[in-house]
Amino acid sequence: MQHRIRVIQRFGDGLVDIFHYLALFGIGATIVWSAVHDYLKMMEAGHATLEEILLLFIYLELGSMVGIYFKTHRLPVQFLIYVAITALSRHLVIDVQKVADDFHLLLLLSITGAIAMLSGAIFLLSFTQRRYGCPEDRADAQTPDGGFG
Repeated sequence: MQHRIRVIQRFGDGLVDIFHYLALFGIGATIVWSAVHDYLKMMEAGHATLEEILLLFIYLELGSMVGIYFKTHRLPVQFLIYVAITALSRHLVIDVQKVADDFHLLLLLSITGAIAMLSGAIFLLSFTQRRYGCPEDRADAQTPDGGFG
């Protein structure tokens, strides 16, 4: 009975791995496709705006995140925060030209505050990782009997 359970578990793990790799390749291909599409539009226009350059950075960060996840099977939360900061910065660049009333001014201040909070989160994550390490690293260091080796 125990042998059958292990076989079923290995089969399930294999299916999860196949889905994992297919999804990563699909996401990676979509990022590359979108980046190439936007880059070709910039080339056709003969110039790139700051907004478009920031969009390319978002693609780069997303691609890096997929690459790291592919290699380590860990989702780097810091990269998600970097993407959010870049997207908010991009939004800030677009909206700064539209400041005409109090609503847009409050929107700009809100975006700036969000960027500051996300930057603080990056600092906190980096500090705690350097100081205490990653919980996953400690789990990897466990011996088969559950103790630390």
